[in-house]
Amino acid sequence: MKSLDTKTEDVLFTEFDLPPEVLRGIDSAGFTHCTPIQAMALPITLKGNDIAAQAQTGTGKTATFLITIFDHLIRKRRAKDAGPRALIIAPTRELTVQICEEAKLLGSHTDYRVLPVFGGIDYVKQQKALRSGTDIVVATPGRLIDYMKQKVFNPKNVRILVIDEADRLFDMGFIQDLRFILRRLPRYTIRQSMLFSATLSYAVMELAYAYMNNPEEVSADPQKITVEEIDQVLYHVGNNVKLNLLLGLLNRERWNRLLIFANTRIGVEMLTRKLKDNGFAAVGITGTVDQKKRLKIMQRFKAGEVKILVATDVASRGIHVEDIDIVINYDVPQDPEDYVHRIGRTGRLGKSGKAITLACERYVYHLEAAEKLIGEKINVAWAEDGWYEKDRARLPRPRRKRRKSRRAAPSSMSTRRKRVAKGAPHTKS
Repeated sequence: MKSLDTKTEDVLFTEFDLPPEVLRGIDSAGFTHCTPIQAMALPITLKGNDIAAQAQTGTGKTATFLITIFDHLIRKRRAKDAGPRALIIAPTRELTVQICEEAKLLGSHTDYRVLPVFGGIDYVKQQKALRSGTDIVVATPGRLIDYMKQKVFNPKNVRILVIDEADRLFDMGFIQDLRFILRRLPRYTIRQSMLFSATLSYAVMELAYAYMNNPEEVSADPQKITVEEIDQVLYHVGNNVKLNLLLGLLNRERWNRLLIFANTRIGVEMLTRKLKDNGFAAVGITGTVDQKKRLKIMQRFKAGEVKILVATDVASRGIHVEDIDIVINYDVPQDPEDYVHRIGRTGRLGKSGKAITLACERYVYHLEAAEKLIGEKINVAWAEDGWYEKDRARLPRPRRKRRKSRRAAPSSMSTRRKRVAKGAPHTKS
């Protein structure tokens, strides 16, 4: 593999020999100039070659592989009932929905069908949709394997494979599921494969070597993992006043849509309740939230009905919402790669953003690993005394203990009678 470090600026999509339908879809999406990863990857992928790309969320990687897929489908047309010809594997349900939405936009001037496949929603309904036919399947590994075993999804006609956010798939324990799927696809010599990952680790590249056809390695800036447009700020704060500083920052900073991360489900629930009680309309989302409810929350957040979303890392990879002004790490993440994924929710597609991290005595020990991964020290700022806002949340009411009903003690006569009824020996008083 070779790494491409070529600088690419002001490359227009019209410079590529794309079908008119694809160009119209790009125009409908409001795209004109390529991002660096698009400018470097498209010349490779449009030729039908395999690629392993290091690309952060918000750099335009989704459009890269979708444009390639639509170009391929148009140029190599086949019968509509031939089964899915493109398969995209993603780590989370929310990400599959996001990819499908972008695919429908970029493919709005084509007649190709896109179907999301993931758990947590009607099994039979998805099954019928697969049987009725589709061109592009966007799936999480678990539900896809289920349909493969049930012979509902037939992969024999898949000619384009995309593995999106490969590092996260590995982190979530999907490596064996990935291998199960890849072993049942057409050989890598007769399909095109594209792999995208925030970090091209040894494990990720080992998978690429085993199941891809001599992929070219591409990285827009291999020395810089985080996006330059993100202003990163760190506050050292005691755990006992961390909430007070958060409330002060929410009043001081300028924002319209805001995302807060906590390390635990309990932390998310506590923060959500505290924010509501302090006058901030917030909604929490964790991996334990029902799938339909999670999708509804994300739709409200994307539409601007919800201004503050509080989430755990389990939910972070499914959050693909434009125009998030600030990401706040209420807790320093325990996994350094989660720091990269968290702050990547802002500063998307060349827009500016801000990431604020609150380092308390409980989680500050994870800070060094995050800074080592991103290759730089996070700028430290110091909060003034007046920034700490009073917590006006109501204390939860203590649960009342149920009073046990007092029964009159049985008389000695009734006790003897019971013993006699049971056949127990007794003595005269």
